[in-house]
Amino acid sequence: MRGHLNWFTTATRFALIEHSRNRFALVLVALFIPLWTSLAYLAMPDTPAHMRLRATGETLAVRGNELTEISGALNAVTLITGFMMFAATFSGSRFDHRLAMAGYPRTHLVLAKVTALALVSAVVAAYATAVTCLAWTPRQPLLLAAALFCAGLTYGALGVGFGSVLRREVEGMFAIVMTSIIDLALQNPILSSGADNPIISYLPTYGAMQAATAAGFSASPVPAYLGIQLTWFAVAALIALVSFHRSTRSTLLVTAPNPKREPGSGGSSLLSPRRADVSPASATDTTAP
Repeated sequence: MRGHLNWFTTATRFALIEHSRNRFALVLVALFIPLWTSLAYLAMPDTPAHMRLRATGETLAVRGNELTEISGALNAVTLITGFMMFAATFSGSRFDHRLAMAGYPRTHLVLAKVTALALVSAVVAAYATAVTCLAWTPRQPLLLAAALFCAGLTYGALGVGFGSVLRREVEGMFAIVMTSIIDLALQNPILSSGADNPIISYLPTYGAMQAATAAGFSASPVPAYLGIQLTWFAVAALIALVSFHRSTRSTLLVTAPNPKREPGSGGSSLLSPRRADVSPASATDTTAP
């Protein structure tokens, strides 16, 4: 049991160190969230608009700038967590592959990434909730934080999946940005006339958007919609797990037959990488690229 804990602790420390080295992401957390949410609150009109919230069945009169700030907070959280997890996975993919080839358990590497994702999402969601509460007071601040947290988990898992399968950094950035923009813009009734379309319920942050809107303007709890968002996280995490497994799997090296080889010496050989026994102590001495 202690050995498994050491494996997990070492892998988690590697993951957190990788995130701490991403200075650009830290700047985004500090500046982009208050900038984006403040602009959404100040630039949009505060005229009340009537909308029907599917999560509670209520018809609400919401201020356009407040609803847009909620959408902006979700957009900022999903972009930042998705970007941080993509960058860590993309830059550390070779390091993870070497660890897996050397015998480091993939299960502990995956659990470490999930733990780092949960910590990153919790910090970013709490910060975005605090910034939102500086401008106006949502009816249920804790529910708003939970909705932002679940949305961050979902996009963080998508970031891991993108980082495992895409070969260029710009491809991952574009995929995360466009997915988040399309996802959230279509759900805001202030910006989109099709927000009531049934197809909206299949978007990745539908549950989080419904829960966050209820948190801002209703006193009704909506645990079912947080459950919907966690289901999206589970699907995204499964995709990320499969992608991570494929990117760190052992590859077989095939040596082509040598036509000049003497008869009886064998036509070809199948070589697989030798797996060395790696302990957490020795893995600690290895630095990520």
